This record gives sequence, structure tokens and C-alpha cells, in this order.
Amino acid sequence: MPMFVSAGKDDMKYSYDPESDILIIRLSDEKPDFGEQQNNVIAHYNKKGKPVEIEILDARKEALGMLKAILAKAS
Repeated sequence: MPMFVSAGKDDMKYSYDPESDILIIRLSDEKPDFGEQQNNVIAHYNKKGKPVEIEILDARKEALGMLKAILAKAS
């Protein structure tokens, strides 16, 4: 599994595993207590309901879908 890398000036970090095609975005260093899945996105929360991690399954396909939607709006 790849190491997490810093993505900015705050606590957010991300990692991508090309073998499993999963993108994980850590919003905080807190440990998640539960998660909710909708389609290929799993949002992980702490006990108070604060989002601490986002996991995107089939990340390449999801990213292409997002880019297509953005480009369609820009046209």
C-alpha cells in the first residue's frame, strides 16, 4: 500500500493504490469510527459525525466521470 503524501497546508493527505484502484483522502489524523457508502465513494466519520476520510473505489473511472461532467459544464 502506498504511503500517504501531504496534499496541502492543512492536515489533508492522500494516497492512491494503482493495483486496487483506490484513492484515499485523509481529511484529518483522527481515526474513523464508522463509514457510509454511496456508489463508489465511502465517507468515514469520527464518533461526532465529522468526516475524517474519503475512499474512492474504481478511482480512475470515477475521476474520468468527474472530468467529463466538469468539461460538459464548461462548454
